Amino acid sequence: MILVTGATGNVGSEVVRALVARGAPVRALARVPERAALPPSVEVVPGDLDRPDTLGQALADVRKAFLLGGFTALPDVLARLRASGAMQVVLLTSRCVVGGDRGNAITRMWLDAEVAVRASGIPWTIVRPSGFHANALRWLPQLRDGDVVRAPWPDVPIASIDPADIAEVAATALTEPAHESAALSLSGPEPLTPGEQVATLADVLRRPLRFEPLADDEARAAMAADTPADVIDALFRFFSGGEFDDSPVVDTVQRITGRLPRTFEQWAAAHAHRFSVGADA
Repeated sequence: MILVTGATGNVGSEVVRALVARGAPVRALARVPERAALPPSVEVVPGDLDRPDTLGQALADVRKAFLLGGFTALPDVLARLRASGAMQVVLLTSRCVVGGDRGNAITRMWLDAEVAVRASGIPWTIVRPSGFHANALRWLPQLRDGDVVRAPWPDVPIASIDPADIAEVAATALTEPAHESAALSLSGPEPLTPGEQVATLADVLRRPLRFEPLADDEARAAMAADTPADVIDALFRFFSGGEFDDSPVVDTVQRITGRLPRTFEQWAAAHAHRFSVGADA
């Protein structure tokens, strides 16, 4: 049995589908199982990664697991997986860890997760993607109100990646040999600035969308409504301070899966319905 955590999220849901397509037995962890829209062959179980005592049903007979980094109870969860007989873990982190500064809260979070999985005693593979194409969904409130998207860091390109491509790499690592003890950095096929992404969305959605740069002080104020201060500081260190360059393109997706990663335009076309007025993202 393969356990997929974060199974209703952008990446986890795609990992579930990729494993099902391979005929693998999949158990999906969800805080609210009745809300999980997953293939019927998937066993959906309740549990919370931040409360390892809720994971008894989820961990039974698990031999492999896809885990999200970034939660404080990860060492405990890994210990429970090892005790249950798990033989492999694929961990999702970020490529910001490569040469990253532990003083940055986001980098430290992912580095701590990698340290925990390396120390767990379970064979591991680490998947380190760039930013996601799906991060464009954060513009939904603006797109529902009008045709202007305001966002910070107008001159910062990111080689963002389709979560489905991350999932294909993770599913390959979980079902095929030769990926043990590998830390795989992933990217999409091209670096795009926010304005270039908005222009692509305009073409795909056939709307006269327009990008407007958001000044740093405006961006900080907007983020403060729902983002911890240390995370805001970390993002500004990345993209205003130049601490993290997420623009390099790497060939890992093609090398592992045998095909090119999907472009932002391809992702936008596949998810155009999510940008419709009244749609539930």
